[in-house]
Amino acid sequence: MPETDAVDRIIAQWARERPELDSSPMAVIGRMHRVAELLDGELRPVFAEAGLNNGDFDVLASLRRAGAPYRLTPMELAASTMVTSGAVTKRVDRLVARGLVTRSISADDGRGRLIELTREGRRLTDELVGRHWANEDRLLGALRPAERETLARLLRTLLLDLEGPDAGPVDAH
Repeated sequence: MPETDAVDRIIAQWARERPELDSSPMAVIGRMHRVAELLDGELRPVFAEAGLNNGDFDVLASLRRAGAPYRLTPMELAASTMVTSGAVTKRVDRLVARGLVTRSISADDGRGRLIELTREGRRLTDELVGRHWANEDRLLGALRPAERETLARLLRTLLLDLEGPDAGPVDAH
């Protein structure tokens, strides 16, 4: 008999209490939810060791992957990190205080601002990206490469259906 997990036990309880309902979606959604919570807890320590949280790293990574000169407007950062401009401002304030990013006035628009990685911000981001990806690889250790590819393809299909192809980070260049 295969091992059972917490979701199996919840589904069995619902099957007993409401047998007329199809609880099969919970087999996927419940597991995705539990996995997301567990992954979040496992991803945080890599950033916490550097005195950052997930959101801080998200800003740094967005700037780094934008390419040289590693600079974005607050609006581009908000689109890339998929948070509000207010949340971006708070994150940028913390990162400016740490010397990891700078905030400057746009030469093209005196009212506009630009957020740019400092040399130290780029160094730290490059270090953290390597550690972060190694951690993600460890977390996926139970899956063979072909299983990872299948899971990624299935999740892409679901994500495209839920948010559409134009959601997520934008190419700033």
